[in-house]
Amino acid sequence: MTRFLFALFAALVPMVASAQESPDALVKRVTGEVIAAIKSDKDLQGANPRRVYELAEQKVLPHFNFKHMTQLAVGRHWRDASPEQQKQLTTEFTTLLVRTYSTSLSAYRNQTIDVKPLKMSPQDKEVTVRTAVVQQGGPAIPIDYPMEKLDTGWMVYDVIIDGASLVTTYRGSFNDQIQKGGVDGLVKLLAERNKSPAPAPAKK
Repeated sequence: MTRFLFALFAALVPMVASAQESPDALVKRVTGEVIAAIKSDKDLQGANPRRVYELAEQKVLPHFNFKHMTQLAVGRHWRDASPEQQKQLTTEFTTLLVRTYSTSLSAYRNQTIDVKPLKMSPQDKEVTVRTAVVQQGGPAIPIDYPMEKLDTGWMVYDVIIDGASLVTTYRGSFNDQIQKGGVDGLVKLLAERNKSPAPAPAKK
């Protein structure tokens, strides 16, 4: 659980758009800034809900394409959903990911993140930034960030942790729920899950 939560935390590191930075340089710079902030902020280390949500709202939400992530997670059922249902799905899925991110903050234990050099062409609109979480006493955890270039800058639309895609992992359970209760059933399930108490912080 600790490994998964920290991996997800690393995956949700905020990306500040900059025309002068390549996607890999962007990940490397901002990852360092966020880790430094956690080391110096006891509230973040203790996953203080207010501080964590402030961080998420300021840094994470603007730079992740949650609508695209939701569309990928819902899969073929997305086109059958009404615009209102799509909006509700995106809202609830975003909340779910942010809540999980909040819990993942407490899993940080002085790991480091190695960002691999990225080969890309100026005309590329989609790239994958490859990184590895290096931890003492254990194997490195590979984490890939598929990113797309929009008018607002580079944005993450999936996270691949040790070969497992975040949106693909959710797609299976989402598909099962939609088959049982339709799109509204999935919206209801996500809303109920988001109202439940947040998971306990990971132990050292």
